[in-house]
Amino acid sequence: MLKHRIIPCLLLSNGGLVKTLKFKEPKYVGDPINAIRIFNEKEVDELMVLDIGASKADREPDFELIEQFAGECFMPLCYGGGIRTFLHARRLFSSGVEKICLQSSALENPALITRIAEYYGSQAVVVSADVKKGWFGGKKLYASRTGKTLDIPVRDFLTRCVEAGAGEVLLNAVDRDGTMEGMDLDLIRETAGKLPVPLIAVGGAGSLADMKTAVEAGASAVAAGAFFVFHGPHRAVLITYPKYNELEDLLGGLSTE
Repeated sequence: MLKHRIIPCLLLSNGGLVKTLKFKEPKYVGDPINAIRIFNEKEVDELMVLDIGASKADREPDFELIEQFAGECFMPLCYGGGIRTFLHARRLFSSGVEKICLQSSALENPALITRIAEYYGSQAVVVSADVKKGWFGGKKLYASRTGKTLDIPVRDFLTRCVEAGAGEVLLNAVDRDGTMEGMDLDLIRETAGKLPVPLIAVGGAGSLADMKTAVEAGASAVAAGAFFVFHGPHRAVLITYPKYNELEDLLGGLSTE
């Protein structure tokens, strides 16, 4: 087994699979069930599915659709989007989801992290932090539900979430999202060294080399979207995933510390 996970991150909008560019311009890229089946064939170790419209629309998760995802997945599934209550989380876990990812609720109701973690364990709770450049420089916590940057320091927010019970952090560089131009290594270094839990870095991966540098910067795992669904300079839709031996050659010698 690899020491560091490489995780496809699929974005949902109105039940379809999309990919964004800097959190804008969602482009339809196909049927999510078909994508999951392809990733099954490629023996992916873990999959993340995020509904980018649920919280914005104040809509609960599409439980029937997610149950279909969980039934198709041969790998552990992490789901995020629209999870506002413990009952939402319980229904998702009952459908076969192994982890849930919280952002809006983590910002607005951190007690929910604690309740879920106490019942299902910290390993089942991932907190997502979207980080965006501010108007006057610097990196700001970004609330994707409202589309606004916040004055809460990223480190303080994540520290509170971990203290509340989160067992993993998804760190997303908004300005790198979908660009495939390399990951924000400074952000990864600044954040990973301050956290006692694993950090999943996402945003900007355009090659396996980008993923390796993210791990070297301190990420425990790397997630990506565009890298796994686009191919070539014209960004043609083609769902891919590296072979195990490629990942082993790339990451096998890297320490988990």
